[in-house]
Amino acid sequence: MSKEKSLKLYQQIIVLLGCFTLVFAVVRAFFDLLSWEFILFSFFTITIGPRLNLKLPRSRVVLGFSDSLIFLSFLLFGGEEAIILAAGEMLAACLSLRTNGIRLNFNTLIYNISSSTLTTSLTYLGWLFISDKMGLSFIPTETSQLVTMLGVLSILQFITNSIFVSSYYSLKNETPLIKQWKQDGFSISITQIAGACIAGVTYKLITSGDYFATSISLVVIIFAYLNYRKVMGDMTSSIEEAEKAQQEKAESERIRAEQAEKYALELSKSLADQEIISEKLQESNIALEQTAFYDTLTKLPNRAYLIERLNLLLELGIDISNKYFVLFLDLKRFKNINNRLGHTIGDKVLMLVAKRVLRAVKMEDTVARLGGDEFAIILTDLKSAEEAKRYARRIHQKLTHPFSLNGHKIFSDVHIGISPFDTEHQKPEDILRDADIAMHYAKEKELPFALFDKDLRSKVLETIKLESHLRFALEKNELSMFYQPLISLADGGIIGFEALLRWQHPTFGFVSPAQFIPIAEDSGQIIPITNWILEQTTDQIAKWQKISPGYKKLMVSVNISGKHISQDGLVETVETCLRKAKLKPASLKLEITESTAMENAERTIEILSELNRIGTQLSIDDFGTGYSSLSYLHRLPFDTLKIDRSFVYSVGENGENSEILQTIISLAKNLKMKVIAEGIETESQLRLLRNLGCDFGQGYLMSKPLPVDQAETLLYQKQIWFPQSFVENEMGETLSNTSNSPILYPSKIAQ
Repeated sequence: MSKEKSLKLYQQIIVLLGCFTLVFAVVRAFFDLLSWEFILFSFFTITIGPRLNLKLPRSRVVLGFSDSLIFLSFLLFGGEEAIILAAGEMLAACLSLRTNGIRLNFNTLIYNISSSTLTTSLTYLGWLFISDKMGLSFIPTETSQLVTMLGVLSILQFITNSIFVSSYYSLKNETPLIKQWKQDGFSISITQIAGACIAGVTYKLITSGDYFATSISLVVIIFAYLNYRKVMGDMTSSIEEAEKAQQEKAESERIRAEQAEKYALELSKSLADQEIISEKLQESNIALEQTAFYDTLTKLPNRAYLIERLNLLLELGIDISNKYFVLFLDLKRFKNINNRLGHTIGDKVLMLVAKRVLRAVKMEDTVARLGGDEFAIILTDLKSAEEAKRYARRIHQKLTHPFSLNGHKIFSDVHIGISPFDTEHQKPEDILRDADIAMHYAKEKELPFALFDKDLRSKVLETIKLESHLRFALEKNELSMFYQPLISLADGGIIGFEALLRWQHPTFGFVSPAQFIPIAEDSGQIIPITNWILEQTTDQIAKWQKISPGYKKLMVSVNISGKHISQDGLVETVETCLRKAKLKPASLKLEITESTAMENAERTIEILSELNRIGTQLSIDDFGTGYSSLSYLHRLPFDTLKIDRSFVYSVGENGENSEILQTIISLAKNLKMKVIAEGIETESQLRLLRNLGCDFGQGYLMSKPLPVDQAETLLYQKQIWFPQSFVENEMGETLSNTSNSPILYPSKIAQ
């Protein structure tokens, strides 16, 4: 049980028992409470008693008169009246504290009253038990009996009160009860003893019957009390003034001592100033050099040091520097480490990377940190580029080994670019640039390392140039859509088109999609381009559906990038384009490559489920070339599976190497998907796919991708897409084999 619950339960028990004993006492002494003597005594106790407390100077002890009045109530009226009076006195004391600025909530007020009532009740019960055993009268007639009774009452009151107080603070502070009782129990004993003494003297005066003596005694007690308060006040003031004077004297002496010590230190310091200044200048020069040429985190040389070193090698000439190679290292996914585990862990990873790289190279090699997660290495005295590759491979192996930090197992990867010195390198930045180019090539091709050559530089520069021009291709109307027909392999009829993007640059001419699509992916331009494609294709297919009633179900297939899947907004864009074109969702098929679908399967399932909900068709593209997981494949809401052209191309004239095709088609049928085969170029491929049950096909055998006007012309011609020779062969086989193959109509191959 927690501390708060234990303390709350204890308070509730005390309140319950206290209320019970108070009600019991009221019932027992109800008529006695109405006597004028008790009423007068209660009034005095409640109004005057709380004001008579005295705090002993330089002590936590408060000398109170409430116990005296409770004991006197025992002697004059009885135990029940004392219990009731204890409750009333505690209520008055708590209200007095509130008037002095001490706030007590209702629960604390009830607990204090109940605790006082229960303490007095237990004292009363204890006295009844002891007096019965000792044969004592409740109303003492002799001084010895009075002393005995008050002694027993004070002891019982002390025991019960100290136990209650110690139990409360033991639960509150979570300390042992005995330890708490030793700490707080004896501090309240003086109030019980003093209260018993005062009650005894007062009782004797009242019962003596000598009113004159009683009056004189009361006057003496009052004067003594007032005098004592004055004496205590004067004593407290004197003590405080003495303490203040002592503190001021001690402070003055401390200040003088500090001043003397400070003067001595300054004198000693001034004698050694020249030597200290000289040492600091030397340290400052060293620190300046460290700051200028070394990384503060890894203690490796920094970019400035590396530039100086490369500059020296260039000055020595190619005859010497041709034995040197520069490696450019970039840690993969390092930003994820900082974002997920914090920069502290990231800094530790960088320090471990520095240590591992140092252990992988020679002592005379230079390892530098360029900044962030980039490092550079100068390998010295190598005989060939192959030796530089061996070092790169060794570094890659060491850095791909997982790091263990603060209970985390961190996996990282690195891409390394290698550049030899060349006569074209005029300054250090030139060789660093070439090593950086090689590193980016390795990153693009997912290679551990790559060696720079001039062809690679040309490719990188060409990529940069294409990217800059691609940013304005949409604005300049350089992009256009081509459409390749999708044919039903059952009857040769057209079911729709696959939309394919083309770029005709005014200077570069035709730019292959294989060249500019990856650039658009890396730069993020693929998203606005895809949005444009969706708008163009939905509008176009809506127009073509109006050519003939037979084209009402004509559909268009659009490729969707993985960038679009990973970001929000695709579903809204599709809905907007369909609404503007007034096109049914089923007329739009979105194709996602197998690798894209599996890259983040849960995210893909979420987005595709939304697209499926609005009614669009979904196709998995390039199937068989990625890394599909069957546990995810059956959860993805695809209705069509497209077989990659590489599996169609590998099939021989007589059906050789068709096992994979059979497996993929069988898998699709079991998953209740339609099958499209792309890249059909020969009649034997077409015949095999029909026999295997493939539903649809596309390829140069039927038609190459066509611009809008040519595709529209074919729709008006209502052409059947199987070639004449294929139809004749099929018809011949039908006559000789009496098969149930469908009747095919002659046509020409669209060029």
